[in-house]
Amino acid sequence: MPLTVLTGGVRCGKSAAASAAASAGSAPVVFVATAEPGDEDMAARIERHRAERPAGWTTLEAPRDLRAAVDSVDSDVTLVIDCLGLWVTNRMLDDPPAAGDELVAEAAGLAQELVARPGRTLVVTNEVGSGVVPPTPLGRDFRDLLGLVNQAVVRAADDAYLVVAGRLLPLIDPAAAPRD
Repeated sequence: MPLTVLTGGVRCGKSAAASAAASAGSAPVVFVATAEPGDEDMAARIERHRAERPAGWTTLEAPRDLRAAVDSVDSDVTLVIDCLGLWVTNRMLDDPPAAGDELVAEAAGLAQELVARPGRTLVVTNEVGSGVVPPTPLGRDFRDLLGLVNQAVVRAADDAYLVVAGRLLPLIDPAAAPRD
């Protein structure tokens, strides 16, 4: 089954699009959440997301070890991973932090594992290439690293979409683009 990546800005509808796609199928759904409630606002956001998910879905909390979460579920289920941006954040803030090149390689390996699953996989991530240049070195490192992680996962994906205002725009593989 396909690996589909949904990317976009904050509050663009990418999580809702992933949930709708997962709900449209007949397979059981496992939702892999990467967020951690570091403060009251984030805890409230996590609760809102939980409340929006269908009651029959299984949720796994995997803020750091996505591979273990993926390996722990039946390969035939529909898998939703939400989101790579928080996963990268968590790994960058670990003590010691994950090395950038190792994290990109880990994401690429995970993507290959996801493509090999018989069940459908939907991955949600943040688009970081359209915003302003972050004012701090950590912010710039995050933007650069997530951009590379996104590229690694999308390279392996069957489909990728940019979500804008709740609408999906297909991202065309440059190798498959028409030539003049």
